[in-house]
Amino acid sequence: MANLTQLKMLEDLDGFLLVDKPAGIAFSSVVKTVKRKFNLVKVGHGGSLDAMASGLFVLLIGDANKFVGDVMGSDRSYAGTMKLGLRTNTHDVYGAPVGAPAEAVALPSPEKLAAALPEFRGDIFQTESRWCSVRKEGSAEYEVAETGEHKPFMAHVYRLTTAATDDPTEVAFETKGSKGLLVKTLVNDLGDALGCGACLKTLRRTQVGKFSVADAVPFDRLLETEMRDFAALVLPLSKALA
Repeated sequence: MANLTQLKMLEDLDGFLLVDKPAGIAFSSVVKTVKRKFNLVKVGHGGSLDAMASGLFVLLIGDANKFVGDVMGSDRSYAGTMKLGLRTNTHDVYGAPVGAPAEAVALPSPEKLAAALPEFRGDIFQTESRWCSVRKEGSAEYEVAETGEHKPFMAHVYRLTTAATDDPTEVAFETKGSKGLLVKTLVNDLGDALGCGACLKTLRRTQVGKFSVADAVPFDRLLETEMRDFAALVLPLSKALA
């Protein structure tokens, strides 16, 4: 049990907590768990992360919330895999298939894939799907929810590269983009350009601005952390903003 000195220290704590979120957990659950476990007064975040995605999730503690705009506006980097030959209504593997069955679709050659990539670098317009995959607390399954029609918006892709995998229907990729870039929509639109369709299978966020997942604390480790040891995991404002 925490003593009064520890509780006071955490109450006055300000800084950034870099969390390595596992796939399958809603980002809101991470926020609630950290706030409750360590008796924190104010906990925000620097950008949501889909339940299906893993990787860097930036928590803002105390006065760090004053800099939410800086973190939210930062560029982001991702690594993941896409499934070729499959279109879904959510743009990821948890949605309902759309169009021809995957086995009836011809997969693109590596040369055709490489030739299509330049069109998805630089300024691009995206339209988010009206359907999304959600995982409710206490459920092991993903559900499809309707979010309505979305307006097109422009994002910037600084980098998009691909690599072959052992499975000919799957392609590994890395990308870096501006705030708001929808990676699963990027994958869907690339699949449309290839003529075979594609959807997102796995996604891991590796960078948000100057913060790297290499410096993040695995969520499982946070669950095992004693209250007296928590402050040492928080990046002070002076260091994070230097």
